[in-house]
Amino acid sequence: MATTLVSTDFNFPGQTAVYHGKVRDVYTINDDTLAVIATDRISAFDVILPKGIPYKGQVLNQIAAYFLESTADIVPNWMLSVPDPMVTVGMRCEGFKVEMIVRGYIAGSAWREYQAGAREICGVKLPEGLRENQRLPHPIITPTTKADEGHDENISREEIIARGIVSAEDYAVMEDYALKLFRRGTEMAAEKGLILVDTKYEFGKRDGKVYLIDEIHTPDSSRYFYADGYEERLEKGEPQRQLSKEFVRQWLIDHGFMGREGQQVPEMTDEFIQSVTDRYIELYEHITGQPFVKADESNLPDRITVNILDCLQNINA
Repeated sequence: MATTLVSTDFNFPGQTAVYHGKVRDVYTINDDTLAVIATDRISAFDVILPKGIPYKGQVLNQIAAYFLESTADIVPNWMLSVPDPMVTVGMRCEGFKVEMIVRGYIAGSAWREYQAGAREICGVKLPEGLRENQRLPHPIITPTTKADEGHDENISREEIIARGIVSAEDYAVMEDYALKLFRRGTEMAAEKGLILVDTKYEFGKRDGKVYLIDEIHTPDSSRYFYADGYEERLEKGEPQRQLSKEFVRQWLIDHGFMGREGQQVPEMTDEFIQSVTDRYIELYEHITGQPFVKADESNLPDRITVNILDCLQNINA
């Protein structure tokens, strides 16, 4: 099996903080610049699985960079440089405690709520008679709070503003940016024979200006359907063909794991790990329309260190 990067412990000059997330490790330099490393960790059901997936970090980092570059003309974002296949360096922004979930179709948790009788989600009214995976009359925003601990919670635009989580002025900018990004993402997906179903965006503020932060339009943050056969499957009430990491969740479910107390993560065989790598590379090539070039992973920590140090030197020059 190829080498994987599942943990990092760097100490860069001027380093003021480090945060280890489920997938990404974020190093703060001089309280001003972020070096974000997309590791090969994989999570499902809020659990980090015990083995890494070769090239997954590279896939996610390069998809995110591809979309950040492709949307910079409509929305300013945090990215400054991609010095390494697994690293993005960018501006540190003060993140808003809200995630903007944009939905063009009723699927996933929104469908489950609708099926249970809800006709309003996050203050957005929904029409009667919708079917699972049906296109909505127009894209809607269903925000969630970003919880420091535990699960994120649905919240309405009105409640966000009333509670002072985000000002009305900043929220209006985030709303406008989120819909513009979703429109662009929808157009780019359609060119590749895909449907962008729903996705999440995160925003932050720096020097009084709102920026797009974090990853966008990756299979970890977005749901895609294949356009081919969509209408036919919808008419028959059949599940849609998805381009996301849903296949990993399904494999875990099939092996009796859903992240519940007392459940054991099934053994991740070399064959399974290779199949996940292959799927992630397929995701990359389908979403971007570009061939995936595997980076040399013979000594990942050294490669990443050198590339980040060179980048930081250039930024500070």
